[in-house]
Amino acid sequence: MEKKLKIIIGVLAAVILVLAGVLIAQLNKKTEIKEVVMEVTSSKDSLTNALALLQQEYSSLSSTNDTINTQLEIERAKVAELIEKVKKTEASNASQLRKYEKELGTLRSIMKSYIKQIDSLNQMNIALKEEVTEAKKQVQETTAKNEAQAKKIEEQSKKITEGSAVKGRGLSIVALNKRGKSMDRSSRAEQFRVSLSLVENPIAETGLMTVYIRIKDPDGILMTDGGQQVFTCNGEQLIYSAAREVDYQGQELDLNIFFTPGAELAKGTYTAEAYTTKGKLGTAEVYLK
Repeated sequence: MEKKLKIIIGVLAAVILVLAGVLIAQLNKKTEIKEVVMEVTSSKDSLTNALALLQQEYSSLSSTNDTINTQLEIERAKVAELIEKVKKTEASNASQLRKYEKELGTLRSIMKSYIKQIDSLNQMNIALKEEVTEAKKQVQETTAKNEAQAKKIEEQSKKITEGSAVKGRGLSIVALNKRGKSMDRSSRAEQFRVSLSLVENPIAETGLMTVYIRIKDPDGILMTDGGQQVFTCNGEQLIYSAAREVDYQGQELDLNIFFTPGAELAKGTYTAEAYTTKGKLGTAEVYLK
């Protein structure tokens, strides 16, 4: 009886050992599964975070090139789509998550290539801006030089024009009686004689030219022979009292111009002005008693 009891106890002990082994094996398996699940879950979280970071990096990229901007939009859409796929994937689906990790690597590589392209374009734009700035500077400098040269030419042209103008000197006015003798009494004066010299000027325009005189009475009223004789001087129209055409050849030329008033002269100061169409030659006065 005692022997049977020992056998039964031995069998029970063996069974207990077997059950203990099985239990321990199952516990170890559950632990391994739990560790695997934790590892896969961690991998999914890491993948999700990496995609979120990639999405931010893509969002920060921009270019002045429309083609690159269009391509960036396509890649941003791919990143957003992959994020949604990862969210919907079970943490235990390790094979699928590994596939998504490969896609992440591809998207990251593509992004790096765009960064290089954008950086290259930026460098080109900087170089172009520097070239444009330099070109503008050169244009401004050239324009300034041209303006200075034009101003210099204009000034020289003005000097030449002024230097080539016919000038007068020694302008005088006297009153003459009916015998042509000079005198200073208004009651006996019948005519005025205006005398002047055209100065020698080798660079002046030569040929026929008209010298005009304007005589004003003591009240400042222009004296004429009754007609409205008009000439133009530097674009301004003026009435004249008398005129004379002369042949100027660049050498000094003396001339007289006569004017006969149509009425008796009053006492006072009479003023004479001489002109050509290019400008004024001079002014003179005479006082009649």
